[in-house]
Amino acid sequence: MPNKHFCQGPTCHEKPTTDRFLKSRGVVRGRYAYATIDATPNQYGWQPHDSDKFFCSQSCKNEWLNKNMECVRARTVVPFINHRRESQGYEKRTTEHEGWNGSTYNSNSIVSINGTDNWFN
Repeated sequence: MPNKHFCQGPTCHEKPTTDRFLKSRGVVRGRYAYATIDATPNQYGWQPHDSDKFFCSQSCKNEWLNKNMECVRARTVVPFINHRRESQGYEKRTTEHEGWNGSTYNSNSIVSINGTDNWFN
């Protein structure tokens, strides 16, 4: 297991992207945080911000703040996620398309089994 926290973003495990999709089980999982727990400065002196130890992206960080800002203002405890969250019921589909010059190309999509389409690039 990496020396990282799981992303604390409230919907990180619901975003169907290729790096979150586990084909063998048909689930979309949350990511690990961007920075390691014990991150030290690199050779140029740059060090990730402390918040990068808890979120995989800016969008997850902003979603967490939008959801929990009232708790922060009230100085109450916000729950910490200690396990990898998953969303069930997805599959990967490949579709063949014809390009503008007549050649064919494939595009992949992650589709919910219940029929809701989700896409990624």
